[in-house]
Amino acid sequence: MKTKCLKTTAVAVALLAMAFSARAFDVVDTTGKRHRLADYKGQWVVVNFWATWCAPCVKEIPEIAEFHHAHAKNVAVLGIALDIEEVEKTKQFAKKVGHDYPLVLGDDPKVEKQFGKVRGLPVTKIYDPTGKKIYDRLGTVTRKFLEDTTKQKSGT
Repeated sequence: MKTKCLKTTAVAVALLAMAFSARAFDVVDTTGKRHRLADYKGQWVVVNFWATWCAPCVKEIPEIAEFHHAHAKNVAVLGIALDIEEVEKTKQFAKKVGHDYPLVLGDDPKVEKQFGKVRGLPVTKIYDPTGKKIYDRLGTVTRKFLEDTTKQKSGT
């Protein structure tokens, strides 16, 4: 009886660990398109949090956009803007700085609930093709870093 209870507990702990290893997300971008982690199974997913007032964020956006264009078949890229006062101004700013990949507005409390509280900017989260979060850090990223981390070859 004790062995059966221990096995059941071990299975429950393993299932909980898998469930919390990478929070699934379900967000809608500014064009109305829904993005769910489950929809990208088999692809790498890069989620970048930024704000208009964050100079390092603005500096890395063109690098992320280049990466997105070069690897759109194998990698999904989402940008989440956290300082939304006026939607149209944020969208115009994003376009001006080269943010031409899907843009999600982070002013919805559901975004924070799904991804967790962002305590600094920029923050990038990377999910492998199985949906496991393998990278979650504060700081800028480059196209080369994203290619190296997602095992993409430059120009593919």
